[in-house]
Amino acid sequence: MSPGDALIVEHVVVGATAVTAFVRLAPTTPLRSSAIAGLTDALMDLLPGMRAHRCECGSARGVVAELADTELAHVLEHVALELMALSGSPRALGGWTEWDFARDGRGVYRVSLGYDHDLVALAALHEGVALLDALCAAPDAPVDLTAIVDRISAARAA
Repeated sequence: MSPGDALIVEHVVVGATAVTAFVRLAPTTPLRSSAIAGLTDALMDLLPGMRAHRCECGSARGVVAELADTELAHVLEHVALELMALSGSPRALGGWTEWDFARDGRGVYRVSLGYDHDLVALAALHEGVALLDALCAAPDAPVDLTAIVDRISAARAA
């Protein structure tokens, strides 16, 4: 799998309080994070603030264990929320991931992010997809987190 082909944002809806992205997993992309060796460790090393995320998925295992074996789109939700927080958005913002393959098509997920600034949420979603694409291809890929956060923060000024 090469960078840029794991997650495809088909379209985005900006609502009054949340941004919802319709995310399709490429046919070669595993549905679950557990199928990508090293992904969760790489994400936790890069974004340690995700360890404190709350997840309403009902898992008693804790968020790290949840992210180690969940839908890749659900991982995107948490990555984007963490990138938003690192860019100055409140950590209290939440998100959710849902799917209805009969309605939206096989492999299409709805990833929603609450926001304090719609352009920040859109930028975090864009950067989160690029980050996950890179880490799905190579979990040890170098990542310039400062540059990612700077690009998202610039959206706040727009």
